[in-house]
Amino acid sequence: MNYNEALDYIHSTYKFGSKLGLENIRDLLELMGNPQESLKFIHVAGTNGKGSTSTFISEILIEEGYSVGLFTSPYLEEFTERIRINGDNIPKDDLAEATKIVKENVDTMLANGKQHPTEFEIVTAIALLHYKLKKVDYVVLEVGLGGRLDSTNVIENTLVSVITPIALDHTQYLGETLDKIAYEKAGIIKNESLVVVHPQDDKAMNMIEKVSADKKSKLFIAPTKTIEIKRYDEYGIIFDVEVIGKKYCDLEIGLLGKHQVNNATVALMAIKILSECHGINISETSIRNGFKKAKWPGRLEVLRRKPTLLIDGAHNIHGAKALKRAIEETFKYDKLIAVIGVLGDKDVDGILKEIIPLCNEVIITKPNNPRAISLDLLKEKIEALDKNVEMFEEIGKAVDRSLEISGENDLVLYCGSLYMIGDIRTKLRKNI
Repeated sequence: MNYNEALDYIHSTYKFGSKLGLENIRDLLELMGNPQESLKFIHVAGTNGKGSTSTFISEILIEEGYSVGLFTSPYLEEFTERIRINGDNIPKDDLAEATKIVKENVDTMLANGKQHPTEFEIVTAIALLHYKLKKVDYVVLEVGLGGRLDSTNVIENTLVSVITPIALDHTQYLGETLDKIAYEKAGIIKNESLVVVHPQDDKAMNMIEKVSADKKSKLFIAPTKTIEIKRYDEYGIIFDVEVIGKKYCDLEIGLLGKHQVNNATVALMAIKILSECHGINISETSIRNGFKKAKWPGRLEVLRRKPTLLIDGAHNIHGAKALKRAIEETFKYDKLIAVIGVLGDKDVDGILKEIIPLCNEVIITKPNNPRAISLDLLKEKIEALDKNVEMFEEIGKAVDRSLEISGENDLVLYCGSLYMIGDIRTKLRKNI
């Protein structure tokens, strides 16, 4: 099996849908010799901020000299982004080899009368096998959907469970209230374990506290109220924060948006727990350097200046609010030109009400995903907010138009769906 055959096989399993539950992944990993049992995990769940929090943790551990696997989803430009070790994507030959092994075991499952695993279950199995073969020291494992029944929750050896901000998203799978969603996210908490959580709305926090207590786990709430931002501009943020009795001054991150300081604080709390409760050596120098080096493509990412080209994957109301705040607080510009594409199963109206009033020009296009909202309906919704709209079915033509009408002092924003901004990022980087 070569790389392209591996991708074809993985993507061919999309038709098996998204099924929450652990039976399939357990059966598959059992046949594979349970590669997860030889690994140590930092498990990260939440609605927003999972990726950047995971990246902060990973980069700090890498700086200390550890071999660190990072599993995230979705990818922006290349599938191999989802499975990384020390910042490097899984090599294509390694992906092909791991996929071949997983497929052989899936075939055995089917011969034994078991259900076919979903695409995400197969990718999870590929990642766990790869990390075992490469003998990584730690895996920072991002949950795909929810937590309790997500296939990543097959793991047992969790050093610390991390829960980032929780908001209403994927309600058809996780429940329509914050406490129900928080229950699913808190499902990653293991018995008698350690938990780090971003401060939450009362309903979500009460549920996380209840689950932690039921499982006799120790809960640490990230001290975001101790944060003092000392510099904030479109090049990054410098801040002070006190975590578990130690004050860190002049920490620097390059990720934009004040919410990233909160994510960094959650990551720092998790690092402190790893150090103080598990005896893992992590120096302050590694913390500082890891924060500086952390990058999370496609999230408030500036690709060029004059004009400023900004891409952001905000795809729910919480993310849209953070994007709006970041634009208002960070950037100076003459005109804001937005290229927007959204999936129909998101809170489209909520996202648009946050972003559209900021815009001088609006261009819409369609993400390469079958769940994308129709352009006619999206146009109608934006026009109802009293904005004129240009419409392009092809993403490339929408990007070309945005560059054509922008001046060097303008801000051009590409947002609405991670499934769209990956294509846009590829095109813009080629142009640059």
